[in-house]
Amino acid sequence: MAITSANQLELLQTAEAVAREKMIDPELVVEAMEESLARAAKSRYGAELDIRVSIDRKTGKATFTRVRTVVADDEIENDRAELNVEDAKDYLDDPKIGDTIVDEVPPVEMGRIAAQSAKQVILQKVREAERDRQYEEFKDKAGTIINGQVKREEYGNVIVDIGRGEAILRRNEKIGRESYRPNDRIRVYIKDVRREVRGPQIFLSRTDPQFMAELFKMEVPEIYDGIIEIKAVARDPGSRAKIAVISHDSSIDPVGACVGMRGSRVQAVVNELQGEKIDIIPWNEDQPTFLVNALQPAEVTKVVLDEEAERIEVVVPEEQLSLAIGRRGQNVRLASQLTGLDIDIMTEEEESARRQAEFEVRTKLFMETLDLDEFFAQLLVSEGFTSLEEVAYVEVDELLVIDGVDGDTASELQARARDYLEAQAKKALETARELGAQDSLIEFEGLTPQMVEALAKDDVKTLEDFATCADWELAGGWTTVNGERSKDDGVLEPFDVSLEEAQAMVMTARIQLGWVDPADLASDETEAEDGDEETAEAEA
Repeated sequence: MAITSANQLELLQTAEAVAREKMIDPELVVEAMEESLARAAKSRYGAELDIRVSIDRKTGKATFTRVRTVVADDEIENDRAELNVEDAKDYLDDPKIGDTIVDEVPPVEMGRIAAQSAKQVILQKVREAERDRQYEEFKDKAGTIINGQVKREEYGNVIVDIGRGEAILRRNEKIGRESYRPNDRIRVYIKDVRREVRGPQIFLSRTDPQFMAELFKMEVPEIYDGIIEIKAVARDPGSRAKIAVISHDSSIDPVGACVGMRGSRVQAVVNELQGEKIDIIPWNEDQPTFLVNALQPAEVTKVVLDEEAERIEVVVPEEQLSLAIGRRGQNVRLASQLTGLDIDIMTEEEESARRQAEFEVRTKLFMETLDLDEFFAQLLVSEGFTSLEEVAYVEVDELLVIDGVDGDTASELQARARDYLEAQAKKALETARELGAQDSLIEFEGLTPQMVEALAKDDVKTLEDFATCADWELAGGWTTVNGERSKDDGVLEPFDVSLEEAQAMVMTARIQLGWVDPADLASDETEAEDGDEETAEAEA
């Protein structure tokens, strides 16, 4: 195919037609044509030449040019596309490095192979432009609901036509045993949009908790307007779900608004989710109160929260246990997802038995260490004393409130407790030294002899060893792997050392060793505080 006046306008018409069909910019198609013609010219004149083609956007005339660039003598790699300053003086008056020499060359005749190659280049460019357009169109729609039409099903995955592209609803993102036939209408949640080599991949879901949240936003005007806020969602797709809501207007009941007149609003969501039962729960800032709400319809007797471990113990009457746990643990599992806490459920009888066991352990401790009879030891436990340290170092007045304890008895109790603790400390210190603990660690402020013994048993024997420890290695912590939370035991965890205390001790050790400059630490803290203040001002 020769580029003649007869087919010059045809180039522009073809570009317009392709751009209109694929809904992309005509300029991209013309640029692809220019590149394909340049390739054909290079195959005719030589691949080493820098041949460029420019198509006039009005007349369609294609101009073929050869471009040579002026470079330094030692940088010439291709003498057919580059030349030095001296040689460039034959073409330019005052050539400088970076200047270009442009010569027009005759148009080329495109044979069958060259025409086929040109077609491939144009198609490739058009496909890339189409992918870019599709990605740009859908990247901001992630997190929203879209209506689509089922095209086909492949290995359990559903391919959905969403207008200007296709998306995939994976097998594990379908509710229960849902099945679809070609041309079925389907409402889906756009979970993710990724740019991949083979084009944008749009991933859909009907099991994502946010799908239900978005459905409520569509059905409840107050949520759409921001008067009611969805704080948390937990789902067992196709079976049961819990959604926590809060109203920013005291005159509007968030649960009632989501339920709607005669349940019309919530029923519309239930129908879309294949009959999934939905518990609508009022949100509360107080976690124990929120958990009590989340465990509905079960009644809760008592709640004990361990904030550091993010665990919560719930006590329910015997007859409420199965209701609180739910079928196959469903109710407690959803409540756990909703609150973000690990939940231990026990009956009143189990809790009572555990408390009794703790009571007996503490009673035995006081009997053996303080040489008390059972009755007196039980009195101490009943008054809330849980350790020897409490007995040894509390104000005497706190012991005098116990029936039958006078000043002399209180002093004797404290003396016995202190003597026992001192003996234990001495024994722990001896063991630590035998294990190789150095004075630098033993004399470090904040560590008791028992702590030093525990560290030495864990092969931490010097201040340098201690300074290399991570805070969680000392205080313990929790790790989440594949959605399962597991406990990491800390060396000093039995001594109730918190994560903050562990961080402070390790940093103090590093400062003492000269590893960290206190001035640098202070400047970092000042910068952090300034950053917090700037953020607060910006928010205000």
